Amino acid sequence: MTLLTDLTPEELAAFVRALGWPDFRARQINGWLVKGCDFDGMANLPRELIARLEEVAVAQPARVLEHHVSSDDGTEKMLFGFSDGHCVEGVLMRYRHGITLCLSTQVGCRMGCAFCASTLNGRQRNLSAGEMLGMAYTANRLAMPEKVSNIVLMGSGEPLDNYDQVIRFLRLVSSPDSLNIGLRHISLSTCGLSDGIRKLAGEGLPVTLSVSLHAPNDLIRKQLMPVASAFPMEGLLLSCKDYLKKTGRRIVFEYALIRGVNDGPEHARELAGRLRGMQCHVNLIPLNDVPERGLRASGKAEMQRFLGELKDMDVSVTVRRQLGDDIAGACGQLRAQRLKTPLLPDGDGGKA
Repeated sequence: MTLLTDLTPEELAAFVRALGWPDFRARQINGWLVKGCDFDGMANLPRELIARLEEVAVAQPARVLEHHVSSDDGTEKMLFGFSDGHCVEGVLMRYRHGITLCLSTQVGCRMGCAFCASTLNGRQRNLSAGEMLGMAYTANRLAMPEKVSNIVLMGSGEPLDNYDQVIRFLRLVSSPDSLNIGLRHISLSTCGLSDGIRKLAGEGLPVTLSVSLHAPNDLIRKQLMPVASAFPMEGLLLSCKDYLKKTGRRIVFEYALIRGVNDGPEHARELAGRLRGMQCHVNLIPLNDVPERGLRASGKAEMQRFLGELKDMDVSVTVRRQLGDDIAGACGQLRAQRLKTPLLPDGDGGKA
């Protein structure tokens, strides 16, 4: 079965021609796909074409198994299910500048970061570009009458560990024939695969690179992120500088503050020294509680002290706004809950 959201407009036209139908039918089909419709919603297509498509193709790759809306801030979290039984999450977050969609790139993750729920069961498989795009179409439909204006690849998975499909997704979703989201409105978050960052720098795709740093040195970073053993900080920062030079895009460094591990003033000063002279921004993150991990978030006083130390050393820094706490908003939490105890039967898209 061909997943239609995997296809470019040209590939879709060729597919439809091979079925014996003219190109304008492909444009009609694509218009419905972008709206998040399945075959039964494509009202202006002949019944004969719909019947043939149902035999050989899939329109929307994922269905919404769960849909939760935060009563605190309107954040929406979706659990998407695929035909092979796997599931991943997506999150719609509302800001003054528009709606941001946080999207997964893999089913699970094999990076093993000590503070993340996404890695608890490892990586099951990669998502295809069309699966990511289909989730974006569905989320955009749920956001109506508003629309998704920004995308962050910060859900489950390591985007640079699924490199080819992520690059294809970026080209598809930014196309005028798709959601037409400008690449400068898309962020890609990596745990620090230096070789992937260098490769991405040569793609000509000016996305915002967001690097999960979470430590001022390799000693602490290796305790939190196994990937640090393969990609030490010195090489990682050099690849970030290369990305900055080739794209002109400021780097964002994510730093989750963990009580007694990386949140001391000496850590802040060491971090500032590492980043001196680089066009970058530090995004401090209040750690989400993952009971299976045993790590605890720093207190407000420690966070403010860390923030102040960085500001005193002229580092651009903010604290990330927390959204969706009441609906398991952090990466991997909702999926982990469902894997342990299914919350809703398949096909139930109820809101909480």
